[in-house]
Amino acid sequence: MSPELVNLIIQATGESLFMVGVAALLGTVFGLPIGVFLATSRKGELFAAPVVNAALGIVVNATRSTPFIILVVAIIPFTRLVAGTSIGSTAAIVPLTIASTPFIARLVEGAIREVDGGLIETASSFGASPIQIVFKVLIPEALPGLLLALTLAVVSLLGYSAMVGAVGGGGLGDLGIRYGYQRFMPEMMLAVVVVLIALVQLVQSAGDYLARRVNRRLRHR
Repeated sequence: MSPELVNLIIQATGESLFMVGVAALLGTVFGLPIGVFLATSRKGELFAAPVVNAALGIVVNATRSTPFIILVVAIIPFTRLVAGTSIGSTAAIVPLTIASTPFIARLVEGAIREVDGGLIETASSFGASPIQIVFKVLIPEALPGLLLALTLAVVSLLGYSAMVGAVGGGGLGDLGIRYGYQRFMPEMMLAVVVVLIALVQLVQSAGDYLARRVNRRLRHR
């Protein structure tokens, strides 16, 4: 493979990491509070609001059930409004964030619900407010599960980032389509696949390692 193609792969990898990193950050910023609320707002829970919980759950499920490639095309006007363009790695962050937010929210909800209810009762008996229970009990106790959830979200975003290449989103997916498919360069397609696999393995390994370390600390407190 020529140095020019190697440089293209390096540049596309950087674009993919930029898209995934920003989208994961924004998705966590939006998805974490939504997930916590979904996990604590059913009848009789900390922030009991069953009607709002049900309505929000419907919105989250509807967004999650929309195929990503359809979502990308459907929100092109919104993407253009937010990013000023509908193509390129910066524009791709918009649909990636919208797709990752409900996914992260459901993962966070699951992790929070795994926390022993007895801890919540104990904290309440000591006079802790609902907000204090969330930040001092639920999130710290659920941290290993939250880390694994975010790891899964980032891995999924890597796959999504490859898909946005089909609509000019830039990154490794765009490189694979333009060179590997349209220019009949199987070596480029193979290189893109290898890089994506390596990135997924790296992210998964890092997430598993962090979750194990946090879990050990919780057990030895």
